[in-house]
Amino acid sequence: MKAFINIARVVVGVLFIFSGLIKANDPLGLSYKMQEFFEVWNMHFLNDYTLAFSVLMITFEIIAGVAVLLGWRMNLFSWLLLLLIIFFTFLTGYALFSGKIRECGCFGDCIPLQAKQSFMKDLLLLVLILFIFPYRNKIKPLLTSTASAIILVLTTVFSIGLQWYVLKHLPIIDCLPYKAGNNIPEKMKAPPGSIPDSTVIMFTYEKNGKQQSFTADGFPDDFDDSYTFVKREDKVVRKGTAVAAIRDFALQTESGTDTTLALLNEPGLKLFIFIKDGYKEGEWVDGIKKLSANAASKGIKSFVVTNLENLSLFPGIQVLRTDGTAIKTAARHNPSVFLIDGGTIVKKWSVVDIDETEKYLNQLK
Repeated sequence: MKAFINIARVVVGVLFIFSGLIKANDPLGLSYKMQEFFEVWNMHFLNDYTLAFSVLMITFEIIAGVAVLLGWRMNLFSWLLLLLIIFFTFLTGYALFSGKIRECGCFGDCIPLQAKQSFMKDLLLLVLILFIFPYRNKIKPLLTSTASAIILVLTTVFSIGLQWYVLKHLPIIDCLPYKAGNNIPEKMKAPPGSIPDSTVIMFTYEKNGKQQSFTADGFPDDFDDSYTFVKREDKVVRKGTAVAAIRDFALQTESGTDTTLALLNEPGLKLFIFIKDGYKEGEWVDGIKKLSANAASKGIKSFVVTNLENLSLFPGIQVLRTDGTAIKTAARHNPSVFLIDGGTIVKKWSVVDIDETEKYLNQLK
């Protein structure tokens, strides 16, 4: 029995640490996923706090995993883990059975799990934690209390420090569809071998004040002029897998002309400066102006990509409009700079690293 308890403890601890570290690489991703849940639940007032919730949850997940591996204060952490996994199981179960959330973000964007996979993973963890729970007071700590406390303090500092770094700069491991090396137009297409949605055309007619819907080959025998047409719609009867990695990226000029594919299929280097609502002005504004001038001297066009109206920070740079969700997905720091060759992302930077962008451009011939 002792061996089984230790195996369960190791599996739980490793999974919590692994899950926490993946999410710590991109805490904004979890923050946006929380906002998705809050939107569905009509709890918009919590959206301003999701980043704080995200950082705290990720930090606790890593700390709890380390504590379980060390066997430190198992009575306390067994209770905390049980409550946490019940909460996670509720979230993944809601996503699965409501169908309102496609992915739960359990392992971030690096290992995207469907709602069913996330739910099964949480059920497994729930079973393992319930198995450990009755024996929580019999588990011996691996190290002394002082040594364990020091390790957990260092774990806390590391967890918060890692998240601070990636929020200030960009994720260390980029798992987003807009990562360097990806071609945006290609990522806007459904992946090869994917299965499209299976749909059927439905016609709705009204007769004697009652609406009825029929397929194209399912009209009633008594169909005549007494039926009044109401609407035609495509009904999905089987959900496919043909979902493009990039689904919401569209660039419009200030006059409203869609220039997405024309610009991305145009050969040559270009700079995209992504700015969305909520940005804070600083020294980076002058840095962007200098960067744009340097790029222009090398024949590289610059574009400001924003969801804001009347953005006048850079009067000499062409402004392109896009949806704020697209910017949140593409640029994990507000603002961010992308160097793009044709439609392929060459490199990306947070404006905190604008000097690195300058150095990179200066190396170009």
